[in-house]
Amino acid sequence: MTTTDEVASFSVELVAALSNAGKSVATAESCTGGWIAKAITDVDGSSTCFGYGVVSYSNDAKVSLLGVHPHTLAKHGAVSRQTVSEMSTGALDLSGADIAVAVSGIAGPGGGSSSKPVGTVWFGWASRAAKAVNVDTELHLFDGERDDVRRETVALAIKGLLQRLRSSG
Repeated sequence: MTTTDEVASFSVELVAALSNAGKSVATAESCTGGWIAKAITDVDGSSTCFGYGVVSYSNDAKVSLLGVHPHTLAKHGAVSRQTVSEMSTGALDLSGADIAVAVSGIAGPGGGSSSKPVGTVWFGWASRAAKAVNVDTELHLFDGERDDVRRETVALAIKGLLQRLRSSG
């Protein structure tokens, strides 16, 4: 299990990497309720690379704030590859950032199903590249209580941002 101190350390690394690259980040969060944005903005100097974070806990917020298509939600659900893909690109469009992360999942203790059990989290990372936007998505299933699932989600979201920044040069 990832500790709160490890999340803080990843956040410091992310802010340094963004600042050194002259890039900015945005977040689109559902199951984490703003925890990714909080972890980033807990770092001194984060205002140079962070300007937007959207908590889109409800489907209505996903549609109205991030431009997720209602058909996507009706067909695939909020916890899906398609939804986090649209959330992450919506965060880029809204913010003008260089890279964005989106998360949507089932942190528990209730809300799970046989096809999407508690601990299911979809991640979407969108980044600008030349004249296109690249989107990566990943599905993870975390163990533990609600805070454990959310903390692991925050850690993986930030580590994913770091990985994508480093691989883009």
